[in-house]
Amino acid sequence: MRTRIRKTETLLLAALLCCMPVQAATEDPAVSAKTAILLEAESGVSLYEKAADQPMKAASTLKLLTALTALEVLSPEQTVTIPAECCSREGSSMYLQPEENYTVRELLLGLLLASGNDAAAALACAASGSEQDFVRRMNEKASELGMTHSVFTDASGLNAEGHSTTARDLGILACAALQDPVIREVMGTQSAEVHGQTLVNHNKLLWRSEGTFGGKTGYTVAAGRTLISCTEREGMTLVCVTMDAPDDWNDHLNLLSWCYGRYCLFDAAELNWSVPLISGKTETVRLSAGELKHPVPKDTLPEIRLDVPRFLYAPMSAGVQVGKLQLLDGQGRLLGETGIFCAETGSLDETQALNFWEQLRWYWYFACRHSISYPQYAFY
Repeated sequence: MRTRIRKTETLLLAALLCCMPVQAATEDPAVSAKTAILLEAESGVSLYEKAADQPMKAASTLKLLTALTALEVLSPEQTVTIPAECCSREGSSMYLQPEENYTVRELLLGLLLASGNDAAAALACAASGSEQDFVRRMNEKASELGMTHSVFTDASGLNAEGHSTTARDLGILACAALQDPVIREVMGTQSAEVHGQTLVNHNKLLWRSEGTFGGKTGYTVAAGRTLISCTEREGMTLVCVTMDAPDDWNDHLNLLSWCYGRYCLFDAAELNWSVPLISGKTETVRLSAGELKHPVPKDTLPEIRLDVPRFLYAPMSAGVQVGKLQLLDGQGRLLGETGIFCAETGSLDETQALNFWEQLRWYWYFACRHSISYPQYAFY
């Protein structure tokens, strides 16, 4: 049995989704990058793309994958003795010295702040014995993450021979990296002291962009300027990737401003309501939605359909699923769905226990009172 949503609940949802002023941009932002993508991090939904599947060189942005792969087998406080072959690497460096001891966390700081190619080699050797074996594991990890258009040939991104990825795959990588608390902390560190030297994060957006808390820079002659940024504003986390971008800092600032002006985040967990509880010690029982987060346009309210009973019988236990929520776009296409659950325990009042015929009478009463062919709950 189902019913329509009350007008007051419709207004509540409108307030939830449109609490920010609508400043939706009418034109796409100016982007110098050859390829780019902008993702909402929790859902992985793409909000902007420019040739996002075109094969490119990742340069040092792939060091996020190096960090993810290394932390599968190394703990942050584990000590690593630096082999001589990992020192004096070409390109950016944290200037490791042979036979010195560093923790994995210190090497991650050198990897993600200073973009040290020596740190990448040291982590690779510590995790797999050799960089060659580690690269094989990196490619396996990329495949597990769904980076279907990526092949990597070293742990640093310096060697371009046979090396290829896409903006979309780097976006997938960044979303995965955000789930690791150690990487999330390290890549958001502005500066750190390691063995007497100050490592400063190359990511200028940590200072220049409101809410930016992480990411990774990269540059080689073959790849051009590559950049990943991770930003949280208004409760929504965005991952932005630009590749071969002459004006990458402004590309990211423009994309973030455009997206936060146009989209907000729908969070089903913020919705809750009540239904009658038959034979309960309380007249109603509260319901809540499961986890469902999805970006939605600020200027177009989505449709939300709830498939739930008109009433429930006591006893009801908290956490029991009693229905389903669907989120649809303006054209009726399904964006996502989640369960509807009892948010509290509804205890049975023994003095009001109903037999089968009394329960049937309640069904008939509510059907006659509320039915129009039992329509679903519907938010518009």
